[in-house]
Amino acid sequence: MSDDAARIVSVNNVGADEVLGDTTLRPKHLTEYIGQKNVTDNLKIFIEAAGKRGDALDHVLFYGPPGLGKSTLAGIIANELGVDLRITSGPAIERAGDLAALLTNLNDSDVLFIDEIHRLNRSAEEILYSAMEDYEIDMIVGKGPSAKSYRIPLARFTLIGATTRAGSLTAPLRDRFGIVSKFEMYTPEELAEIIRRSAVLLNVEIDEASLMEMARRSRGTPRVANRLLKRVRDFCQVRGEGYIDMKITEDTLHSLGIDKLGLEGLDRDILRLIIDRFGGGPVGIDTISAAIGEERVTIEDVYEPYLMQAGFLHRTQKGRVASPDAYLHLGLTPPAPDSGQLSFIDEDKEDTDHDVWT
Repeated sequence: MSDDAARIVSVNNVGADEVLGDTTLRPKHLTEYIGQKNVTDNLKIFIEAAGKRGDALDHVLFYGPPGLGKSTLAGIIANELGVDLRITSGPAIERAGDLAALLTNLNDSDVLFIDEIHRLNRSAEEILYSAMEDYEIDMIVGKGPSAKSYRIPLARFTLIGATTRAGSLTAPLRDRFGIVSKFEMYTPEELAEIIRRSAVLLNVEIDEASLMEMARRSRGTPRVANRLLKRVRDFCQVRGEGYIDMKITEDTLHSLGIDKLGLEGLDRDILRLIIDRFGGGPVGIDTISAAIGEERVTIEDVYEPYLMQAGFLHRTQKGRVASPDAYLHLGLTPPAPDSGQLSFIDEDKEDTDHDVWT
């Protein structure tokens, strides 16, 4: 099993048992959805307008880091429209015929949700062009001289695509989405509200200090916030008194190796590698990948986004550079400005907010 599969704070790690558990936590309506206010406010208008016209909602593209609620919002859209939701993912559609079978089974105004749409097979993607634009698909039956082309009409459906790599989408596919929404990382206050709601659904009592502590360590991601709540609940049931307080919260998170800012062991290993072995950088991503034994794409998609968002890592043309904040967070002294390392020091920033994790 890979390191990422075992990570508590991994936003890509969703086991079967957790999927079943999360269905009870996921909101079903826009009024229950917390965060992403710009996205949801616009969707309310688009959904209401489509309802007044009696037409299908325009095709929707959600993009942003994993774990921010794109799949949840797709389900909410189907609920608000009062239509069926069909769910699949880009890698699951291996042949154009697989996608054609999905499309021909849709009813008027149904929602088809394709997660990781950037990984869609090219031949399947080309079928989507006419399906999204003209609500028709062209299928070729047979081979050679006896092959025949058939044009199959489709119901007026809504395609919702979700991707963590909007730049990997081809321009023809991206341009066919009428509604494009970017998902942002959540604030600690928003995450605290999500944890509060989840605690009620899980029938768990929790104090305000613990809510905020978990929220601060959730890497700006609701999926991680709910996972931390479940793990703290486990510790509370075994070692606590059935009530989540600050002591059981801190003990749990320390046992899991999650520090004050949500970094866990491998996050800190990446920063220490750059600082200790490469003088703080710059160092190439392929070198980091080889040194820690993780694939390049895993580092870029799973580890780097939060390290950059937290201000610990910078991407430069020459490679990755650890910021002074990274040194301070690890209890190290940042290099002097004239040391030769690329400098990102903010002279006005105080050092008192940094947690030392040794």
